[in-house]
Amino acid sequence: MIINGFGNGLENLSLLSNAVTRSISAENFNGEKGRGGMALEGMGSHAARELGQGWKISPCITIKANETFVLADIKGPGVINHIWMTVSDKFWRSLVIRMYWDGEEHPSVEVPYGDFFCNGWCEYSHVNSLPVAVNPNGGMNSYWQMPFRKSARITIENLIDQDVEWFFYQIDYSLMEIPENAAYFHVQWRRSNPLNYLDVHKIADNIKGKGHYVGTYIAWQANNNGWFGEGEVKFYLDGDEKFPTICGTGTEDYFGGAWCWNVKGKYATYSTPFLGMHQICEIDGINKIQPRFGMYRWHIMDPIRFEKDLKVTIQALGIRSRSRYLPLQDDISSTAYWYQSEPHIAFITKLDPDLLEVI
Repeated sequence: MIINGFGNGLENLSLLSNAVTRSISAENFNGEKGRGGMALEGMGSHAARELGQGWKISPCITIKANETFVLADIKGPGVINHIWMTVSDKFWRSLVIRMYWDGEEHPSVEVPYGDFFCNGWCEYSHVNSLPVAVNPNGGMNSYWQMPFRKSARITIENLIDQDVEWFFYQIDYSLMEIPENAAYFHVQWRRSNPLNYLDVHKIADNIKGKGHYVGTYIAWQANNNGWFGEGEVKFYLDGDEKFPTICGTGTEDYFGGAWCWNVKGKYATYSTPFLGMHQICEIDGINKIQPRFGMYRWHIMDPIRFEKDLKVTIQALGIRSRSRYLPLQDDISSTAYWYQSEPHIAFITKLDPDLLEVI
């Protein structure tokens, strides 16, 4: 039975613990006890000029052009339980979130802002899942548990030559002892634009260590007419080479759907606690001519465990005439979520504005 406040759920919510609750936002940059709402200057100072200190003077920040802002710098041990953020959707692929655990040099999390919250197309889409919830209009929530033993550092980088104003955020965490077998949270983003002919998209690669894979989000643009989701998702575990240990049966199958998501001749969206195809971006025939989709799968009840290494791939596969498969060259952006022991292998993908841009 967990009694120290780590791993809260309905089954242990009534149990007392010695964990200490703290929260970081633009109203309390360091999460200090009794020091929230003390600002004298901030984005809301003009609106609060007749009310004074304590009346929403510093609710948000501006992230300067081409600069990185430190959202949190926490001394542990502890665990981040919840993150909420919001900013204009035009910036969702211009900002990069990074997370560093216990003073590591290379981030364990490196991902565009929108993709981290399953909204990579810079268009709001509702997500109603257990670890990620996105609510009207762009309220981004993460409930991924992120333990650390010495420190947690979260930054956000603005990649463009324009200030990003009105960025709101809150990071809720607990200071507590962390179990010896608690692993560290990792997120890796990759893009194939377009995917080379007869190639496969690598969702995750070069993962070394012991851990378990817990989730996939994909922002997929189909560059051909017709069905695009015949491709299989494959998990190569612990030395697998040519053939994987786990091989799925199709793209919509992996994301929990069936038969091309076809309901009465149209794609049907859905968002559930563990999986969804929640987004179809509308085509206007002039500026938006490619169908775009957003889909997620959380391996919370069925984590993919590995002892030494892991690679995850997905095929882009459609159907030709005469019922033959058609290898596709689509635009695929994937976000992989997993836990592992440290150290981890540094990510090699350099996230720059051209790579991230929604074209």
